[in-house]
Amino acid sequence: MGALRTGGQGSVYKGKRMGAILSAVKLLPTPIHAENTEDKNFRDFQNEVEKLKKVNEDPSPNVVKILNSGLTESGSLPFIEMEYIEGPDLEDLLKPPHSPIFTVRETIKLADHLANALAHCHKVGVKHGDIKSNNIKFNTATGNYILLDFGLAVMSDEQRRSSLRHAGAVEFMAPEQHDGKMLFQSDIYSYGIILYELLAGTVPFPLINKTETSRNMVMLSHIEKQIPDLMELRKNRLPADWSEEKKTSEMMVPTWLLQVIEKCLQKDPGKRFHDGVGLYDAVSNSNQDILNNEQVTTVINGLKAENERLNNLVLKYEKGAKTKPFVIAGIILFICLATFGINLVLNHRKGTETDSTNVVNKSIQPVKKNTKTAPEKKAAPVTPDTLQTVPASKKDTVKPKTTKKTKDGLTNDVPEF
Repeated sequence: MGALRTGGQGSVYKGKRMGAILSAVKLLPTPIHAENTEDKNFRDFQNEVEKLKKVNEDPSPNVVKILNSGLTESGSLPFIEMEYIEGPDLEDLLKPPHSPIFTVRETIKLADHLANALAHCHKVGVKHGDIKSNNIKFNTATGNYILLDFGLAVMSDEQRRSSLRHAGAVEFMAPEQHDGKMLFQSDIYSYGIILYELLAGTVPFPLINKTETSRNMVMLSHIEKQIPDLMELRKNRLPADWSEEKKTSEMMVPTWLLQVIEKCLQKDPGKRFHDGVGLYDAVSNSNQDILNNEQVTTVINGLKAENERLNNLVLKYEKGAKTKPFVIAGIILFICLATFGINLVLNHRKGTETDSTNVVNKSIQPVKKNTKTAPEKKAAPVTPDTLQTVPASKKDTVKPKTTKKTKDGLTNDVPEF
C-alpha cells in the first residue's frame, strides 16, 4: 500500500492483511541467500526473531506487536511485520503547528510509557538499539506512546555495526555504539536523549547535514563534550503564544526528572541505569509523588477562593471598625444622661422626704417587676440621719455599663483591630 519510510537501515511499507487489518512491514537491506542454519546471517536473524516472539508472549501497551517475520519470496530480504499504529510520531509532534517543546505533564507521561516499553523488552533480553523520535508513535486510538521498529534488533552484529556507522541516527546514539557495541545501557542513553529533546526542543548535538564530516562531529560530541544546559534551551524555546503564567509553570521541571535524564546521559555505561527495569522503577516511583496538572489546578483554585473570602471578611471588619468611635460615644452619652437622671430623682426624693409626718405613716415597698416581694416589715421612723442608709430596690440601682473584651478580641461585640 506504499512506503511509509525508507533509509539505510531498511524500508517500512504499509500493508493490509485479511479484512481491514493494517500492518507495517519492515524490509531489512541485507539479503539472506540461504534459509538454513549454515548461513550465519540466517541463523542470527532466526535467533533475534525468537527473542522478538518473547516480547509478544506478554503484550505491552507501549510496544508494537510483532505479527510475522521471515524472508521475502523474491530477493530473500528479511522482513518483520508489525501492527500499524495510527498517529503521529514524536518527530511530527515537535513540528508546526505543534509547539517546539512538550509540556512537563506530557513529557512525564512519555517518560513513563517509554520506560515501561524498555523494561518489557529488556526483561526478555531484547535490545532495541535504534530509539529515536520517529520510532516512537502516539497511538490516537489508545492515547499511549508506542515503541516501534525492531529492525536493528534482528540484525547480526556485523550488519548492525555497518548500519549504525553509515545510516544510524547519530543524534540519539550512545558513545559506545560508535564502536559497534549495543548494550542495554545504550537504549537507556537514547531514552535520555528523547526526554532531553522533548523538554529542550532539540537534541544535545544536532546533525547539521548528512555528510560524513557532520556525522563524525556529532559522534565525537557524544564521546567528549558535556551536555548543554537543558533548562536554558527550554527557556529560549517557550512558545510566544503561551501566557506568562503557563511559561512560569512550564519552567518548573521536577528535579527528579532532570536527575533521571542526567543519569541516562552519562558517558560511562556503568553510571547509567543498568537496564529498562531499573529505569522504569526510578521513573514510576518518582512520578507517584508528583501531582498532575488537574490536581495542582484544583488546589490553586481552592487557595484563590479562600484568599478572596478572607479579603472580603477583612473589608467587612474594616467597615465595622469605622463605626466603633460613634458606638463608644453613644454609650458614654447614655451613661452620662442616665447618671444625670438618677441624680435628679434622688434629689427630688430627698426634698420630699423632709415632711416626716407623711413619711412615718408609710412603709418602704420594693418595686415589683418579675421578683418576689420581701416580707412586710414595720417601717422605722425616717430621719435625715437614717435616710442615707435606707437600701433602695434593685430596680433603683443603676450600674454604669462597662466595656469588656471577649475572647475574640471584640469590645461590646464590636470588632477591634
